[in-house]
Amino acid sequence: MADPAPAPTAAVLVIGNEILSGRTQDINLRFLAQRLGERGIRLAEARVIPDIPDVIVATVNELRARYDMLFTTGGIGPTHDDITSECIAAAFGVPWEPHPEAWARMERSYKPGEFNPARQRMATMPRGASLIENPISTAPGFTIGNVHVMAGVPRVMQAMFDTLAPRLPGGTPIAARAVHALGASEGRLAEPLAAIAARYEELDIGSYPFYRPGGNGVAIVAKGLDPALLEAAIAEVTALFATLGYAPVAGEPAA
Repeated sequence: MADPAPAPTAAVLVIGNEILSGRTQDINLRFLAQRLGERGIRLAEARVIPDIPDVIVATVNELRARYDMLFTTGGIGPTHDDITSECIAAAFGVPWEPHPEAWARMERSYKPGEFNPARQRMATMPRGASLIENPISTAPGFTIGNVHVMAGVPRVMQAMFDTLAPRLPGGTPIAARAVHALGASEGRLAEPLAAIAARYEELDIGSYPFYRPGGNGVAIVAKGLDPALLEAAIAEVTALFATLGYAPVAGEPAA
């Protein structure tokens, strides 16, 4: 079997004071991590930053240079603090201007006189941007270079991603295998688990304690591109659980 091709890399940039203040809980990161993995794109980094222009511009330029793709969420609405779009234009050194297609589409979607300056902001984008369709609320996201700019509202962001996903370069889907055991202790598992991980350097093997009404324990999850290696690694972890006197159960524990 040929070695799987390296997975494209990605970062997620969550933009918004409301996330950092605790007012809003971000649920977009988990969605993106799962969906990117399904397409064979490795999410390598995620950051949450405030609505400060210099911070947005610097972080976008840093991450788009470091990874194959950058996905941003938040800050493309109609209010004064929705500044992501104009900051992306500054990061790329291009004008922030009305996007003809987005402008025409949004103007048609409102009654005469309702396409006001605030709503017009949502049709103003970096020059050269291509649209990411929004089947929920009309106002689109956009792509420029390797940066994909989407809404922060989870339902809208997810719908945008679904329209964007077929255009993304992908790789071999990232697969996962897991095993868990009630009563298991990371302290007892640590040394032999490290030895297993060293034998499977191509995989990402993680240890995750869990706490449930039915009992506490540890889940071991292996992720990677080669299903055969995943099966072999989890078989060794399963044997390790048994050797230490625990009863291994395939998969992750129920929530």
